[in-house]
Amino acid sequence: HGIYEQEDRDARKTNRGSDDNYQCMIRTKLPGGQLTAAQYLAHDWIASEYGNDTLRITTRQDFQFHGVLKSDLREAIRSLNDVLITTLGACGDIVRNVMACPAPTADPQRRAVQDFAFQLSNDLFPKTTAYHQIWINGEALIDDSPVEDPLYGKTYLPRKFKIAIAFPGDNCVDVYTNDVGLVAVFDEDNRLAGFNLLAGGGLGTTHNNDSTFARLADGIAFVDPEQVLEAVRAIVTIHRDYGDRVDRKHARLKYILQEWGVERFRDELQNRVTFALQPLRPMPAFAAPDHLGWNGQGDGKLYLGIYVENGRIADRGGARVRSGLRAIVERFQPSVRLTAQQNILLVDINPQDQPAIEVLMDEYGIRAVERISRVRRAGLACPALPTCGLAITEAERFMPQVLDEFEVTLEELGLGDEEIVVRMTGCPNGCARPYVAEIGLVGRSLNKYTIFLGGASVGTRLAAPFLDLIRGESIVSTLRPVLALFRETRLPGEPFGDFCNRVGLDTLRETVQSIISLAEAGD
Repeated sequence: HGIYEQEDRDARKTNRGSDDNYQCMIRTKLPGGQLTAAQYLAHDWIASEYGNDTLRITTRQDFQFHGVLKSDLREAIRSLNDVLITTLGACGDIVRNVMACPAPTADPQRRAVQDFAFQLSNDLFPKTTAYHQIWINGEALIDDSPVEDPLYGKTYLPRKFKIAIAFPGDNCVDVYTNDVGLVAVFDEDNRLAGFNLLAGGGLGTTHNNDSTFARLADGIAFVDPEQVLEAVRAIVTIHRDYGDRVDRKHARLKYILQEWGVERFRDELQNRVTFALQPLRPMPAFAAPDHLGWNGQGDGKLYLGIYVENGRIADRGGARVRSGLRAIVERFQPSVRLTAQQNILLVDINPQDQPAIEVLMDEYGIRAVERISRVRRAGLACPALPTCGLAITEAERFMPQVLDEFEVTLEELGLGDEEIVVRMTGCPNGCARPYVAEIGLVGRSLNKYTIFLGGASVGTRLAAPFLDLIRGESIVSTLRPVLALFRETRLPGEPFGDFCNRVGLDTLRETVQSIISLAEAGD
């Protein structure tokens, strides 16, 4: 049902023994992050009527409502269903929201790539009618017995299953971090030839458990467009049949790939499809654009990418982002798309409306992308405290302070224009994808983090543990010597993550330790 029970853990400290702190989080399912203006406004209304007056964009192109009381669940979900939005499959051991690059395009071949998010979502949707059953005091108000699902069976999957679709050269969805990734391949005439099929990515780990680890997907095969649904469906059945149903920490598809290897996995997939798998095809190097600012769609219209700090659409102080977005959507009725970087795109805007929209942005304190540092634009954080029951320490509420400190330090070092990907999570489950960041900050204990370094800015290489149990207020000062060394010894145009990977973390640790030793000697 796309619902988690949560608790206000801040209130727990001062309201011990009371049930008043309990609440629910509701997540909607939006293939490719796409929704209409009416659907966006319905989300906005529900956030006030039943939630905590904020909307949270997830890193998987969904919306989350926080602070929903149990007594309001029925009406909240009904209100979503009224505008054709579902929560079914947004949580649970099932195929979750199918991601796709959200940038609008007039090219029908590229639109066809994005359409696969809807086709896969529909094809892999659970067929059970249990979602619509209503029970009160043990009596079924709707006598509609659920049928066994033809794909998921009686027990669904061993764990959640994530899918993402990328354009060639555009890895804004971090395609390698998914159970299944599809990378579009175009021929010489710019027609969609098919997809390179990836499998076995996943980022969740558990502290002090070496049997759990982050992993990037492997290249499996090339498939024609008409073969995609069958191929992905077959991979879901491999997870269903071979995934670990004893240890949930070991139940993701990535562990099957790790233990079997690509060749055995490909052989099993070949046995389950009716066509011959083809060799992988060459792909251009990836970039990871955030699609922010004003951009042309190729059809005479514009889209506007608006930065949303940590995905939290809220009115706070002079930045009334939620009210401003509501005003723009109500007046101009753009389509809306959510990005994997927790930002929002307003789509199909007439060029003559650009000045009026900019006036509204200024009125409501919505910052234009030109006024936001590159390190802040690239940052991500999970919700963490106070609502997530898995959080060990802060992420969303603390990340702005960390980025403030990075901005100051980078300016002092002459690196103010440098884009460095910093991501923070309050626990090791990796919801903000810290393990592919150039700087990953993962909650370790109360106000202490493990720092990871060396991921690729384009999401194609994992970061490695650098330092452990670093206090939150010491993160940036600890990394300052590394940033200074980067300034002095980087290769021309070398990204920070590539620099860390080239120099090696042992050398960087020695650099940090030597600075600490000098400071201690000075004291």
